[in-house]
Amino acid sequence: MGHLDSCPKFRDGDSRPLLMDEENNLIAQRREKLEALRTRGVAPFGVGFETSGTISEVRGKFAEGEILRAAGRITAHRNMGKSHFIDLRDATGRIQVYIHAKEVGMEVIEIFNLLDIGDFIGVEGACFLTKTGEPTLKVRALQVLAKSLRPLPEKWHGLQDVEARYRQRYLDLLTNEQSRSVFEKRIMIVREIRRFMEARGFLEVETPMLQSVAGGAAAEPFRTHHKALGLELYLRIAPELYLKRLLIAGFNKVFELNRTFRNEGISRKHNPEFTMLEAYWAYADFEKIANLVEEMICHLAERIAETRRLRAESEASATPGQRSANAGAHASSPLHIQHVNAEGNVIRTINLQRPWRRARYHDLVREVAGNDWFELSSEQRRERATHELGIEILPQLADFEVTQHVFEKLVEEKTFDPLFVTHCPKELVPLAKENAADPSLVDVYELIINGTEISPGYTELNDPDAQRRRLYEQAGEETQKIDEEFLLALEHGMPPAGGFGLGIDRLAMLLTGAESIRDVILFPLLRPKL
Repeated sequence: MGHLDSCPKFRDGDSRPLLMDEENNLIAQRREKLEALRTRGVAPFGVGFETSGTISEVRGKFAEGEILRAAGRITAHRNMGKSHFIDLRDATGRIQVYIHAKEVGMEVIEIFNLLDIGDFIGVEGACFLTKTGEPTLKVRALQVLAKSLRPLPEKWHGLQDVEARYRQRYLDLLTNEQSRSVFEKRIMIVREIRRFMEARGFLEVETPMLQSVAGGAAAEPFRTHHKALGLELYLRIAPELYLKRLLIAGFNKVFELNRTFRNEGISRKHNPEFTMLEAYWAYADFEKIANLVEEMICHLAERIAETRRLRAESEASATPGQRSANAGAHASSPLHIQHVNAEGNVIRTINLQRPWRRARYHDLVREVAGNDWFELSSEQRRERATHELGIEILPQLADFEVTQHVFEKLVEEKTFDPLFVTHCPKELVPLAKENAADPSLVDVYELIINGTEISPGYTELNDPDAQRRRLYEQAGEETQKIDEEFLLALEHGMPPAGGFGLGIDRLAMLLTGAESIRDVILFPLLRPKL
């Protein structure tokens, strides 16, 4: 009962890749069936169909003799001669459907014979269990809902071409259960973040994506033009300066799950359009923010594990014989996240068990570059970084950038379990508050997990004069980048506050085990196909 029929009309359900001519022939056959349906007076692209719920819900309501209605895509067909078994799927699961001429009549069978793998149908039928105990609907009515004019990719192995997976994500999600699972987890992560923040008194707000000054971060913006107002505008690189206006306005806890745009390179960790959580908490500092972020990420990992466990139990109870196969599959701690390679082998396990390590930036650099690193001259640091540590240092880099390169290569890229890097040099984070004991440092953290920065958090700068100086230093000669409206607002008084940003795409990579940001973005930016 588990194999696809090999008869010609369902040939495209086979697991072998199709050659171009073969695919064109199958498309031609499907179009012939399309016209045959119309000739019979059957609308091949139907209207609404009342169901008893999603297929998962139908399985949940299953009781022998009960009449239920289900709709989905045909993903398998087993021809038993006078009777047919098909699999009907939607995003929530699969249910077996039994069709026999005695139940539906020859007219419906003739229509059914014009269907293919990938077509959408709606069915009404009585629940029964097969001899193997498979929950099945015995069809008494069938309705064509949509004809698929192109064959699906290889049977449930998904698209083998990685580039095609990104370009045709709809097929990737349709045929690759693992990919679909990643995005279901991402959806849950965003939903749970909202619940987590709201439960702690934070208000979700919306701020402009189109901005006259691209502020809040040091990044290259995308430019656009508003015709009616004759304005040059930018897609935002960060929502920070607008969220801080809300602190000034009296909102003590605010957050935004925002789309952000930076006109920069693409890599395994970078996409020009990405999603970020940014939040501000009046009267807090970076240490409180670190506690909040640590608690939230652990909560998300636990919720993902709980959802996975419940689903496994539901599938096991709904499908006899599966419980033993799934037993122990998710027995590991929810705070131990396994990352696997393309072959399915575990390459690392990230331990999120609290408390997370916290260490000062200078101490971490000394651990990898020598205890005397900060006592050396700038020339000596450059020499050691190049010749002893094997790091490429471009001649135009400033001294603090040399140290930062050492940090990135020898600390950040080699740190996989959570690490809060605190008290960074002021040059690296110009918008944070200076440390009271050492003004060359700022009160910040940078959270590193899995070899990449996941979240920066600050004790926010609320001195308008100091803020103006820092912005001018950051802008250099490009003073048009200074947001004077924000500085005007800041002069009305902003309470001391803690704030943080959290990259949702990188967080999804961490919690799902994905190794590329493209694997957690539904439609990543790609170079046009020639």
